[in-house]
Amino acid sequence: MNSQLVRMKPFAFIDRDGTVIVEKEYLGDPEGVELLPGAVAGLRRLRELGYGLALVTNQAGVGRGFYTEADVRAVNQRLVEQLAVFGVAFDGIYYCPHHPAAGCVCRKPAPGMIRQAQAELPVDLARSVVIGDRKSDIGLGKGLGLRAILVLTGYGAAETGDTGADAVVADLRAAAAWLAGEGGR
Repeated sequence: MNSQLVRMKPFAFIDRDGTVIVEKEYLGDPEGVELLPGAVAGLRRLRELGYGLALVTNQAGVGRGFYTEADVRAVNQRLVEQLAVFGVAFDGIYYCPHHPAAGCVCRKPAPGMIRQAQAELPVDLARSVVIGDRKSDIGLGKGLGLRAILVLTGYGAAETGDTGADAVVADLRAAAAWLAGEGGR
């Protein structure tokens, strides 16, 4: 960051598959990108609430040999293009390409992707939130002392037991509503 005073702000660290786009196990083809209902409205509302937006996504398909990092970047680019039509953009996009057994520092719930975002973006971590459809998303947030919201899109509806989430909501739009104090289910 440059020497000018940078204003820190809260960020919403948002999972990709099953949270912003339709869950399609091991998506490596950009043609498969399909925005979930409520995703655009939720992202817009988060911006209105003053949140920066950062995508944080585990992409074990790379480590498993199902697709390449270039494929992940192409899928992410397709998502960026689809959101741009609605005037929505992420401040940063981060992904973990490693196999779950790799023991890396970036695979959720490990904090590596958020730590990378902190190094690159004006993140006020104490006021930030993690939103996703898996316990690993909730674990990422809770491991850093953040609020964490489980959405019931994607794998969220199948998560059982106590996830530790601060809120369980229908979708990304409802997550933004919950953060705004408007309920959210």
